Amino acid sequence: MNEFFTFLLLSLFVVMSPGIDTALITKRTISDGRKDGYQMALGITTGSLVHTFAAAFGLSAILMKSAVAFEIVKYVGAIYLIYLGVSSFITRKKKAVNDEEENLDEIKKSAFKQGLLSNVLNPKVAMFFLTFLPQFVKVGENATKQLVIMGVIYTLLSISWFFIYVFFINYLREWLMSPKVQRVMEKATGLVLIGFGIKLAMDSRH
Repeated sequence: MNEFFTFLLLSLFVVMSPGIDTALITKRTISDGRKDGYQMALGITTGSLVHTFAAAFGLSAILMKSAVAFEIVKYVGAIYLIYLGVSSFITRKKKAVNDEEENLDEIKKSAFKQGLLSNVLNPKVAMFFLTFLPQFVKVGENATKQLVIMGVIYTLLSISWFFIYVFFINYLREWLMSPKVQRVMEKATGLVLIGFGIKLAMDSRH
């Protein structure tokens, strides 16, 4: 029981610590509103479930053992993050009113897909699940089942925190959407994403 509470406490610290996920959700909520922020959060946490099952059934272990597989996933993820960061510096053209309703569903899907891809293509997340979760596995019991349960709990904690975060960020949106503040935030968030992408690409495999 003590190990379970330790797992919960450490998971909360990890979930609430600023990182790539927070940067992406902040950017999307500020630029497109609360609904897209929620969609982004759902995409990111769905990615966590993918890593959970990958770790539980040994796919992440294969990535860690195969230098080629690791490098491929690492660089694809890094390039994608850099792309997201660079896109922050590109002024987007406003959509015509008659196109907004037609493209609304696709915009929402893209927010979910953006969050999902940024999480799934990040090998650091795979390493986290592969190294963090096993520390709380009880010897003599079904390890796969334990890993899946812990991964689901971690995902639920993540989605709860992200939804609360988006909710409060949305109230500041009117101020944050002012042209001056938005330009600063877009460039700052873009630099953060580019930095994470470069760091991810340059990190050596341990």
